[in-house]
Amino acid sequence: MNTAFALASKSSAGRASQPRPQAGFTLIELMIAVVVLGVLAAIAIPSYTSYVNKSRAKSGSADLAALALNMENRYQLQLSYPVNAAGTAATTTMFPAWAPTQSAYFNYTLVSTATSYTLTATGKSSLASCVMTLSNSNARTATSACGFTTW
Repeated sequence: MNTAFALASKSSAGRASQPRPQAGFTLIELMIAVVVLGVLAAIAIPSYTSYVNKSRAKSGSADLAALALNMENRYQLQLSYPVNAAGTAATTTMFPAWAPTQSAYFNYTLVSTATSYTLTATGKSSLASCVMTLSNSNARTATSACGFTTW
C-alpha cells in the first residue's frame, strides 16, 4: 500500500512541475490572419466597386428608356417631339412623369427636333467616363466604362 501511495504522489508531483500550455494565438498567427484578410480585401473591394458601378449604369440606362417613353408619349399627343437645343438638361419639370433613380450619378441631357431626339446620360464622379445615348430610332450606345457597351 505504501508503494501505491508513493507512485501516485510521484506522478502527481511530476505533472505539477511541467509547464502548462499557453492558451491563445501567437503574434505570428495573428499577422498571418491579417495578411490573408488584406489579400482578400484587395481582391474583393475593386470587384465590388465595379459591380456597383455597373448596376448604377444599368439603372441609368433604364432612366434613359423611361425618358424616351416620355418623349414618345409627347409625340403621340402632339405629333411632334418637343424642340430642345443641344445640351438641354432633362429635368423632372420638363417631364413630370419622369423620375430618374440615378440622378446622383448621371447628368441627363437631350437634343431634339420636331422629328427626332437623342438622349444622353453622362456619368458623375466614379462613373465620369460612362456615357450612354438613346435616339428616337432606338439606337443605343454606351462606353466601355459603363461596364457594358450594348443595352
